[in-house]
Amino acid sequence: MIFAEKLKKERKERGWSQEELAEKLFVSRQSVSKWENGQNYPSIEIIIKLSDLFGVTIDELLRSDEDLTEKVIKDSRQLAYPRLKVFFDCLFLIGSAMLIIKLSILGLNHFTELEFPLRGSFFWNFGPLFLMLGGAIFSDTLKKKYKNE
Repeated sequence: MIFAEKLKKERKERGWSQEELAEKLFVSRQSVSKWENGQNYPSIEIIIKLSDLFGVTIDELLRSDEDLTEKVIKDSRQLAYPRLKVFFDCLFLIGSAMLIIKLSILGLNHFTELEFPLRGSFFWNFGPLFLMLGGAIFSDTLKKKYKNE
């Protein structure tokens, strides 16, 4: 039994209209109608709520429809992807900021009588490079990986 049929069967067994089910899930009646007609699938949050409402396992709902299972897997990957990409983008930005700070200090040292010691520091010499390269490479790798999937 596919998800749409299972949803409709469970709803009718409880004597609920599409409107009543929609109110319980805090969605529109049109959403419930689309799910029951197989035109669309609910999010994982709604699937969990449906599982609780109908007293069935999430597995029973998901395994009934391969397309829904694929959608949930794809959605879960999309949730993980932005977090990792943001992390690597932040590493790149931190490296950029460090490079700007270093260049500013070197400029001050050169054009003014101020002397800020940076030259002997491994951190200031190679830190921005490692952060920028690492952040850019891993961010691009993630982008390509999730674009292909």
